Amino acid sequence: MNTQPRLPRLLVALTLLNLAILGVSVTRQATAAPAPVADGILRGRGLQIVDSQGRIRASIALYPAARQTDGSTYPETVLLRLITSEGRPVVKLSSSEDGAGLTLSAAEGRAYAQIMARGGAPQLVLVDGGGRQSSKRP
Repeated sequence: MNTQPRLPRLLVALTLLNLAILGVSVTRQATAAPAPVADGILRGRGLQIVDSQGRIRASIALYPAARQTDGSTYPETVLLRLITSEGRPVVKLSSSEDGAGLTLSAAEGRAYAQIMARGGAPQLVLVDGGGRQSSKRP
């Protein structure tokens, strides 16, 4: 029995199989990451930063304009949130076509401070742990 003709066929078959596996592997890795951009900037519709347990600790998101229950339209908004390990957003920074806002919340309870500059009416709102509110406008 002569096994010499079978050996090259087996080697060719194994080589083709290895090339196919390599091709699939490269294709999967290429689609998993965003395409590189010439200027080196990563672009996307949002960003989430998670801790070692997979909990979202920071996020940046773009929210489309939305119609409110009173019929008015809330403009498209970009929102940055910094979140505690318990899932409570304690820093919110927003920007929209009609202005911006910053909210700093206590890690526990209802206390927060909010600065809003929307339209022609900037406002400072302070709320203590008991829910009592104080507002300041120019």
